[in-house]
Amino acid sequence: MAITKQRFSIDFMAMRMPALIFSAILLIAAAVAIGVRGLSLGIDFTGGTLIEVGYKEPIKLERVREALAQGGFPDAMVQRFGTPRDVLIRMPPQDTADSNQVGGKVFAALNADAKGLVELRRVEFVGPQVGDELAEDGALAVLVALMAILIYVALRFEWRFAVGSVIALAHDVLFTIGLFAFLQVEFDLPVLAAVLAVIGYSLNDTIVVYDRIRENFRKLRKGEPVDIVNASLNQTLSRTLMTSGTTVLVLLALFFLGGEIIHGFALALLVGIFIGTYSSIYIASTAALMLGVSKADLMPAEKGEVVDDRP
Repeated sequence: MAITKQRFSIDFMAMRMPALIFSAILLIAAAVAIGVRGLSLGIDFTGGTLIEVGYKEPIKLERVREALAQGGFPDAMVQRFGTPRDVLIRMPPQDTADSNQVGGKVFAALNADAKGLVELRRVEFVGPQVGDELAEDGALAVLVALMAILIYVALRFEWRFAVGSVIALAHDVLFTIGLFAFLQVEFDLPVLAAVLAVIGYSLNDTIVVYDRIRENFRKLRKGEPVDIVNASLNQTLSRTLMTSGTTVLVLLALFFLGGEIIHGFALALLVGIFIGTYSSIYIASTAALMLGVSKADLMPAEKGEVVDDRP
């Protein structure tokens, strides 16, 4: 049924039940990964020492790891930091709380291997207590964001849409975190910031879809809710593809060319873009339908009749 002029004519809602089953499987797998494998938390959350060094010539990371292992630091994490001469070393919490002492020992091990061709640039220390506070504050930030979104969408649209949007956002967050647990990619503050950005991006896409659904419910006198939702999704699909496509191009450049230091950040956003687009179509819209959204729920309230009391 042609409800209004649109470029695409895809019956999205015909696949809503298989999509829900697929999402349920993904979320169960994500929950199992989080419960069994756990997140590979960075020093932002666990505490530890971050050391940045610079070599006068390009250096292989394998050589740096071997030098650290010989110096008594086999559990150190080594990453590129910009150019092939810049190296970032992350140390887990040590017995001593003196960051300068840890940094000095690490630098001595590297300097002995590099024959004086390395310089110590900075040493940062994060205590375990600070890391625990950051982890709690990060989880609280996600929960507060979801609650604020629930209130905003309920006031802006209708409570069924609010519940649907929060279900979709929780779906996106759980899947993204579960993927990081499964792959054991380091989860640090930049990745947490990316998760919050995913919430904002997914919400924006969901709001666009919901706004068109509400508009079509009010404008069209005939048509089943499923048909109206399908038409709304098709009408917003070109906008969704253009926005997601251009964003993915930027994120791919960050992921492949930005260096190891932002791999986790770029990966979280890439995953979030795809899963957010999917959830705005099959999770948010389907949830609104299952909650019984109808034309009567979205019609503006009628104003009382104004009586002219002039003589």
